Amino acid sequence: MRTLVLLAGLVAAAQPAMAAEPAASCPAILQHTFPRLQDETPQPLCQYAGKVVLVVNTASFCGFTPQYRGLEALDRRYRDRGLVVLGFPSNDFAQESGSNKQIAEFCENTFGVKFPMFAKSAVRGADANPLFRELARASGTTPKWNFYKYLIARDGRVVRAWSSMTSPDDLGFVHAVERELAAVH
Repeated sequence: MRTLVLLAGLVAAAQPAMAAEPAASCPAILQHTFPRLQDETPQPLCQYAGKVVLVVNTASFCGFTPQYRGLEALDRRYRDRGLVVLGFPSNDFAQESGSNKQIAEFCENTFGVKFPMFAKSAVRGADANPLFRELARASGTTPKWNFYKYLIARDGRVVRAWSSMTSPDDLGFVHAVERELAAVH
């Protein structure tokens, strides 16, 4: 009995340390919180620590908007292997005029988007959100248009950026995602 009580006490004492561990292991690039698109509830990006993260700036009224379909398919295909696609709507290129609620409805109703989407924000220039500032610094490139893609490794390293011209089903792009999913860091 005494051993059980001692073990229970050790487990209870270790729990706060174990709860703090995920935050400590969250890469710097993910140490941001953004409002969720659908309801503007704050979402910490650290919840994606340990995953391969694909960050994409999006817009509803762009020639590349059909890429939503491919991004959703990519997210579904590789989710169980540790990929998460994160969408960041932006009006930086004057192609996202709706409210967050309108954007959310458009994405879900038109393309069946289920991957995490965040409230509309700037992705370039002085007003760029802090994640996109860090992505630009780490990759050496800012979004030149909607549907720019940034791949972040499980350890938080920015692997590469792709232009809007690279579709989510491009073989080179998919191979880069698969390489990161298979990598052990």
